[in-house]
Amino acid sequence: MPVSKSHKAKPPAASEQALDVFFYEAFQEEEEALRCALERTGIRAGFSKGAIQELDAGQPKAPLISIRTQSLIPEDWAGRISGILTRSTGYDHVLGYRRRTGNDVPCGYLPLYCNRAVAEHAMLLWMALMRKLPRQIEHFQSFNRDGLTGVESCGKVLLVVGVGHIGSEVARIGQGLGMRVRGVDVVKRYPDVDYVTLGEGLADADVIVCAMSLTTTNRGFFSHGRLKGLRPGTIFVNVARGELSPSIDLLRLLDDGVLGGVGLDVFDHEIDLASTLRSAKPVCDPETKAALELARRDNVILTPHNAFNTAEAVERKALHSIRQIERFIAQGDFLWSVPLE
Repeated sequence: MPVSKSHKAKPPAASEQALDVFFYEAFQEEEEALRCALERTGIRAGFSKGAIQELDAGQPKAPLISIRTQSLIPEDWAGRISGILTRSTGYDHVLGYRRRTGNDVPCGYLPLYCNRAVAEHAMLLWMALMRKLPRQIEHFQSFNRDGLTGVESCGKVLLVVGVGHIGSEVARIGQGLGMRVRGVDVVKRYPDVDYVTLGEGLADADVIVCAMSLTTTNRGFFSHGRLKGLRPGTIFVNVARGELSPSIDLLRLLDDGVLGGVGLDVFDHEIDLASTLRSAKPVCDPETKAALELARRDNVILTPHNAFNTAEAVERKALHSIRQIERFIAQGDFLWSVPLE
C-alpha cells in the first residue's frame, strides 16, 4: 500500500502558470458550453479533446485538472496537481487513482446534471431493441417485413438495478409507459418503486436496466453465471459502468439464446476499446474483441458512452463544472466532493 501523501501540489512550471484548470476529453459541444460558462469568470482554462494518455502527459497542464472517464492520470502526477474534477456522475476512476497513489488529492464530481438524459437513453435502447430497430433499418432496402415483429412496452416487467438519481428516472419512465417496474437497491429511497431482491427481479424480467454504481466488489456483476437463468429473450441495457457487464459474458448469453437483445453505452475495458476504434490499431484484448463482435449483431445496439449528451445536460454540465471550479479556487474543496474511502 503506498504511503499517504499530502494533496498540496507543487507550483506549476512557468509555462503553465497562466492556467487555473485544464479540461481533458472535452468534445466540441462540451468545450463550447464550458467556454460560454467561463465568460463571466476570470478563470483561465485550457482544453483538449484527447484523454491524458493521448497527449504528451509529461507534466500536468494546470494545478486543477478536469477529466471524464477515459483519462489515465499518471501516478507521478501525485503531488503535482492540487485537485481533480471528473465531469461525470460516477467517480470510481478517481477513487482508483487515489487508492493506487496513496494521494488524498481533493476530487469533485457532477452528480446531478444528466439523470434524465441517461434515463431517456436507456429507454431509447430498450424500446429500439424491443421493436428490432436495427433490423428494420436494414430491411428498408428491400421493404421486407419478415422477421420484424416486435413487442410493446406496456405490461412488460422492467427491472432497474441501482435505483439512485438515474435509476429512479428510469423507473418513472417505465411507469409512464405502463410497464411493471421493479427496483433492486440496498437503500430504498423512493416510495413509488416496488423493491424486490435481485433473484426475484431476474426471475420474470423482460427488460433489465443496469444503473448501479461501480465499486471494488461488484465488477463483473452481470456475469453469465448470474444471468443464465433469465427467461429467454430478455433484453439487457447498461448505462452505468461497463465493468459491471463484461462483453464476453453478454456475447455468450446472446449465443445461448438467453438474451434477446443488448444495449450498451458503457463497456468493460472502455479505454482500450475507445483507443482501438480511434486509432484502428490491432485488437489484442479479448474483452475488446468481444465488444467489437457484439457490434456486428443485429440484436445489439452500442453507443459511444453518450447517454448524457443532450443540449440540456451539456449546459448543466458546464454550469456545474464552473461552480465546482470556482468553489475549489476559493476554498480548496468542492461543492460535490468524492468521499474519502
